[in-house]
Amino acid sequence: MIGPAILFCPGDRPDRFAKAAARADAVILDLEDAVAPEDKPAARASVLAGLPSLDPARTIVRINALDSPWGHDDARALRALAAPPLVMLPKVRAAADLDALAPLAVIALCETAEGVLAAPSIARATNCAGLMWGSEDLLADLGGRPGRGPGGRYRAVLEHARSTVLLAATAAGRPAIDTVLVDLDDLETLRADAGDAAAAGFAAKACVHPNQVDPVRAAFAATPAEVEWATGLLRAAEGQAGVFRHQGRMIDAPVLAAARAVLARQPGR
Repeated sequence: MIGPAILFCPGDRPDRFAKAAARADAVILDLEDAVAPEDKPAARASVLAGLPSLDPARTIVRINALDSPWGHDDARALRALAAPPLVMLPKVRAAADLDALAPLAVIALCETAEGVLAAPSIARATNCAGLMWGSEDLLADLGGRPGRGPGGRYRAVLEHARSTVLLAATAAGRPAIDTVLVDLDDLETLRADAGDAAAAGFAAKACVHPNQVDPVRAAFAATPAEVEWATGLLRAAEGQAGVFRHQGRMIDAPVLAAARAVLARQPGR
């Protein structure tokens, strides 16, 4: 999975495509929320024209929802390409939504109550390439109040949705992407959210501004202490068979897997 910092870029701003791609680990060219209704056909044309100049391995296109006036036209245009990009589909409510886009590979955005509850079946769709949850749209769907709970954490229902999407993705062998933070100046909350996402097992976090990229990367990267622990543990495991003792701790397969995951989070790995 591409990550850890994935940056949204408005689909009607082709002058920003290359800059956004260079700034982040992957770019999401957005045809949905970032584009006004009257500009959507022109934005689609701009994205189609810009795709050949971008790295296909690090480019995602978020199309419009399939129940919108533009979603099926977006999908049809991308499906016609010789090498279609990875697609992000908003407002996914069931696995059938992904089936309708086959053979396009799709990151499903679970951002309604229906979509979150259906996350396990959505993640197992044949063309599912990952799951992402959306806090802002989910809150709107629930009719909830904006803002955080005590201590700045997500309210309980949003935390439940976040965990549900992560568990569903992992159970199906798909990567999970953490939601955006729309408060562009609150880097403290961004660091906390990204750090928690990395610790929980999310593969990446979406960003809505270039200034969010570096804090997200830093939060996902292994710390020097973690690298030292993982390196020492794996060195000690060489030649060991089964469970063994290391620095007063029982070491078994899950602990070794965690150590390998730490080293995989180093930059450039």
